[in-house]
Amino acid sequence: MATSYRQIAPITLSEFSQPVTALSFDPVSDILWAGSNSGVVAGYYGTRGTRGVSFPVGGSLAVKKIVAGENHVRALGVSGEGLGTWAKGGMNKWFFRHPSNIATFSNTPNSNVVAASTADMELLYINSMTGTAIRQTTMPSVITHLQSSHSFLLSGASDGYLRTHDMRASSNRPGGGESSVKAHSIGIQGLETTGNFVFTIGLGERQGRPYPDPLVKVYDLRTMGVLSTIPFSSGPAFVHVLPKRPSTIAVISNQGLINIVDVLNPAAAGEFYQLDLTSYITSCSVSATAAYMAFGDADGIIHLMSQAEDVVGVPFNGFDGQPAEWADTPAPLPEIDWTDATPLNTVGLPFYDTPLLSAWTPQFVPTPVVYLPPPKIPPQLLNTMKMKDNVAYAALPRELKGRRNTVAVDSQKYVGRFRSGKFRKADLDAVAPTFDSSDSEIPAMYRRVEIEYSKFGVEDFDFGFYNKTEYSGLETHILNSYTNPVLQVMHYSLPIRTLAKSHITTNCPREHCLLCELGFVVLGVLAQASNAIELIDYGREGAEVDYAHKIQIFHRFLIDHLSSEGNSFPNNPSLLGKPPAQFDPHTLSAAPVTQLLGIDGKNFITCSSCGAVREKDNMTHIVDLTYPRKGPSNEQAPAMDFAGILRHSLLRQLTHKATCQNCKHFTNFTSRRSISSRDLPPILAINACVSNNDNLALWLDVRGQTFLKPQIELRGQVEGVDDQLCTAYAIRSLIVQVTSKEKPSHLVAIVKVPEAGERTDLKSPWFLFNDFVVQNISEQEALSFPGKWKVPAIIYYERVDLREIVDYSGLPNKIDESILSYDTSISLNRDPRLMKHEFLKPEELPRPGTLVAIDAEFVLMQQEETEFRSDGTNRVLRPARLSLARVSVLRGDGPKQGVPFIDDHIHTSEAIVDYLTEFSGIKFGDLDPHISRYTLTPLKLVYKKLRLLVDRGCIFIGHGLSKDFRIINIYVPPEQVIDTVDLYFLKSRQRRLSLRFLSWFVLGQHIQTDMHDSIEDARSALKLYKAYHQFEEEGTFDQKLEELYKEGRLYNFKPPPLDSSGALALDRTASPAYPIPQTTVVSFPRNLHAYTSNWPP
Repeated sequence: MATSYRQIAPITLSEFSQPVTALSFDPVSDILWAGSNSGVVAGYYGTRGTRGVSFPVGGSLAVKKIVAGENHVRALGVSGEGLGTWAKGGMNKWFFRHPSNIATFSNTPNSNVVAASTADMELLYINSMTGTAIRQTTMPSVITHLQSSHSFLLSGASDGYLRTHDMRASSNRPGGGESSVKAHSIGIQGLETTGNFVFTIGLGERQGRPYPDPLVKVYDLRTMGVLSTIPFSSGPAFVHVLPKRPSTIAVISNQGLINIVDVLNPAAAGEFYQLDLTSYITSCSVSATAAYMAFGDADGIIHLMSQAEDVVGVPFNGFDGQPAEWADTPAPLPEIDWTDATPLNTVGLPFYDTPLLSAWTPQFVPTPVVYLPPPKIPPQLLNTMKMKDNVAYAALPRELKGRRNTVAVDSQKYVGRFRSGKFRKADLDAVAPTFDSSDSEIPAMYRRVEIEYSKFGVEDFDFGFYNKTEYSGLETHILNSYTNPVLQVMHYSLPIRTLAKSHITTNCPREHCLLCELGFVVLGVLAQASNAIELIDYGREGAEVDYAHKIQIFHRFLIDHLSSEGNSFPNNPSLLGKPPAQFDPHTLSAAPVTQLLGIDGKNFITCSSCGAVREKDNMTHIVDLTYPRKGPSNEQAPAMDFAGILRHSLLRQLTHKATCQNCKHFTNFTSRRSISSRDLPPILAINACVSNNDNLALWLDVRGQTFLKPQIELRGQVEGVDDQLCTAYAIRSLIVQVTSKEKPSHLVAIVKVPEAGERTDLKSPWFLFNDFVVQNISEQEALSFPGKWKVPAIIYYERVDLREIVDYSGLPNKIDESILSYDTSISLNRDPRLMKHEFLKPEELPRPGTLVAIDAEFVLMQQEETEFRSDGTNRVLRPARLSLARVSVLRGDGPKQGVPFIDDHIHTSEAIVDYLTEFSGIKFGDLDPHISRYTLTPLKLVYKKLRLLVDRGCIFIGHGLSKDFRIINIYVPPEQVIDTVDLYFLKSRQRRLSLRFLSWFVLGQHIQTDMHDSIEDARSALKLYKAYHQFEEEGTFDQKLEELYKEGRLYNFKPPPLDSSGALALDRTASPAYPIPQTTVVSFPRNLHAYTSNWPP
C-alpha cells in the first residue's frame, strides 16, 4: 500500500443536489455512512457507492454528526430534537429527547456511557444501551464538540475554552471541568485527540469581529499546555487524526486543500493535496486504517482519496469484516384476475405494527350529552308566585323586563370582504368590519387590521373596499410589515421621494441597496413593501413587542444607510442654494440625504478644572428627544412645551468624567452642541423616545390643547449664545404606536399629504395610514393624543423657508433608454444558442401607445403558513411568497411582431424553496450566474427595464397580468394594460378561461404541453389580442365568445390531449380557428459570446 493519497471516483448521494453534512466510516464493515441536508442517514457500500440502508434522524434539518460502532450507528440532527442509536439494518434501538436542543455528543461508539451537551449549557451522561440519562452537570458555556481520550472526556465550548472532564466522577469542579485552557478567542470549531495530543481549530477576534483562526493549536493532555501551533493560511475548517500515524493529522480547508502534518517532526515536508470540486467541503472522515479519506461537499458529492493501489480489493475497514445488512425486500403483490364477482377482501391487509383505525377504543364510544342545570328562579318571582292546578304563575317584575329568555353571546368574528363573492355583513359600514373590536377605548380607525384569505389567495381580498381615497395603503401579509408606516412617511416627504426616484436612474453598483428599493416602491391603488423590507432580517415577532422602540431603531438604521448609499462623493449635487457670500467653488457637497436631514454642528467640550475647551465636529441625521427632569425648587423650571424640549434635545448638554489632556486631572467635562439657526436642516427627523409614563404624560391633551403643534420656531445657539434668528418648521408626518390591553400593539402613520394641500373636498390634507386602510382625518385628530393607547414614535418637520429653495436640477431624473439596447447578462456560461431575444435598435425604442406582450415566471421563496384547527377547518396565516424568476417582453407590432427584446432570467441571492418547474420552466442552476446557460440579469436591472417601458407609455398585453404585476410589485396604470383574461370573459358565466384553453380554441395551438415558457405564453396572448380585433371588425366576437364557453363545458375548459403523433385527439365542433400570421424568426451567430453586465458609459 502506498504512503501518499490519490483521488478516486467520487460517490454521489442522489440525483438531487444537497449538501453532505456528516460522514463516518464503519469500523467493521465496508460501509461509509453519510448524512444529508434533509436529515437522512444512508449507508454506501464499497468504493462504488452502492446505496443501502437509510433512516431519518428526526426533524427536517441536516444531519449534524454520525458515529458508527461495531453493531450500531449513532446520529444527531441539526434540529436537535434528540440523539438516537440505530441498528445497521435501519431499526431504531433508542431515541433520547431533551426539553432543550442537543448540540453534540461524544465519539464513544463502544462505551457504556455517551456524553451529550445541550443548548441550556448542560452536560448529560446517557446510558448507551438504554438511552436514559444517568446524570447531568451544568457548564459555563454551550459545548459544541466532545471527544473521548484514553483518560478524559474533552469538550470544546462556544466561549473558546478547552476543558477536560472525568466521566467517572459524580460531579465536576467549579468552572465546568477538571482543568481548562483558553484555546481560541471566540469559539472552538474542531476538536481531535490521539494519545496525549489534543488538536483544536476555532475562531479568533480581530477589530471586535470573529474571523477563522489560521492556526491549528496542539496541547499536551497531561499539562494542558501549548506544545506548538501549525499554520494553515487557507483557513482550517476540519481537522482529523490519521489512525495509523498517531502523531499525524490532516488539516482541511473549505476549498478542498488538504495538508497532512506530523506534529512531532514539523520541519519535515508535509503532504499537500487539492480536491477537484465545484463547491465547498461540508464534512470529512478518515477510515479506521487511514487507507481512505472521504470529503462531502455542498453539491451532494463524496470525494474519496485512497492509499490503496487496488481500491476494489481493499474495503473501507481494511479487512473482510461483518457482512453489510440490506433492507428487507417487500414481497411482490399477488396477481389478481379482476372480474365483477371478485370480492374486495381478495386484496388482503398489508403488514402493520400499529392498531388499525377500525380498532375502536373506549375514547371513541359516545357519551351521554350533559346539559347545564336550569337557572334558578329569581326570588322576586317566588315571593309573588301563585298556584292553580299544579301550575305556578307570577307577574314579571319591572326590573326583569327585557332580560327574559336572553343568552349572552360573544361578538361575531369579522369575515373579510372578497372580490369573488358578496360581503357577509351588508349592514356594516366600509371601515368597521376590518377592525378588531376587543378594546372599545381605541377608535375604530386606529385598531389593528388583518388581511383575510379566501381560497383564491390574497389577490381576492377587496382592498379597494377599505380605502376610498386615491392614496395607497400597504399590505400586512409580508414579513416585517411593521415598517409600513416608515415607508409611507418617506414617500410623502417630497424631497426624500425625489431623491429615491432619482437614485434608481443611476448605475448603482450595489445588489442590495435600500435607496434603490425605496425608489421602486411606487404607490398606486395598492402596493407592497416587500421590495424595501426584504433586505431586513426575516423573523416572527412575539406578542409583547415594543414597536415604538423597534421602529425608532429601524428609522436610524434606514436613514444612515440611505445617506451612505446615495453618496456619490465628490460628485454630489448641491441641493441647497448658498448666498454669494458663503459660496465657495472648492467646497464639496455632502450626500443628498445628509443635506436634507443632516444636523451639522460642533460639540464644545470644557474641562471643569482648567477650563480648557476642545472642539469636535458632530453630524447626526436624527434627533432623539430627551425630556427634562424636575430639579430643585430654587432652579428655574425647564421648558415643557414641544418646541422647548426639541431645542433642549438639539443643543443637548452632557456631563461626563475623563482625564484632561491639558491639566492631567480626572475631572468632570461639560459637552454642549453649537449650531446656528441658519444651518438647521430642511427636514427634522425626530425619535420621540417615550420610555415611561412621565414622558407620555407630557404628550397627552390637556383641556383640548395638543402638545404637538402644527408649526414651531427653533432658535439655534453659537458658542453658548442664543442665535437671534428664528427658523420656522411645519409638521409633515408622524408615526404612533397603538397599544391595546388584550391585543399586540401596532404602528400607524399619520401624514399631511402634500398633493392634498389645495383640495377643498377633504376635511384636511391629513390622512391616517393604518396598513391597507386609509382614511381622511382632521388636523386636530392628527395631532391629538387623547389617551395612553396612542404613543408617539417618530415625527417629521419640514423647514418652511427652504421648501421652495431646494434645487433638484442636479439630480438625474431619467432612466438610460439604451438599457433596452444592450446586453445586461451576468451569466458566465451562457449558451448563445438559447438566446431567443433581439435587443431593440435605437429607432425601435418604444413611444406612447407602443404595444408589447409580456409574461413572467416565478419561483417559490416561502411556503404558505396554515393553521389547522381541531374542527377540521384551516386558516391561512401567511400566504406563499413568490419571486420573479423570468420575464419576457415581445414586440407587439411592426415587422418584427412577436420577436422578444427582453428575455431575462432573474438572479436572486435568497434561498429558493421550490423552482415550480412544471409551471415556470425554471430548473435548478438556471438562476445561478456560475452555471446558468441563459441570460441572467439582476432583479434591480429588470425593474429598471420594466419601469422604463411603463414611463414611456407602452401598452402591455398579457394573460392574468394583474397577478403578475402584483407579484413583480410594479404599478402599471390600468389604461396601459390589456389583459386577455378580461377580453375573453362573460360576466354572466363567472368563469375566467386559461391561456392554454383559449390558445387551443381560438388559435388552434396546443401550448404548455410540457412546461411553461414565458415567450410562448406572451406570444399566445398577443395573438389572442389580434384575433379579438379581427373578430370585432367582423362583428362575430360575441358569437365566438358564446361558442367558447359552450365548447369549454364539453371539455371541462381544458384542451383535449395530444395523440402519439402530436396531433389533437379531438376536433372542435365549433367554427374554425383564427388564422395565425407567420412570426419572424431571429437567428444569432454561433460565435456570440456571453456578455458581462458592464454598462456602456
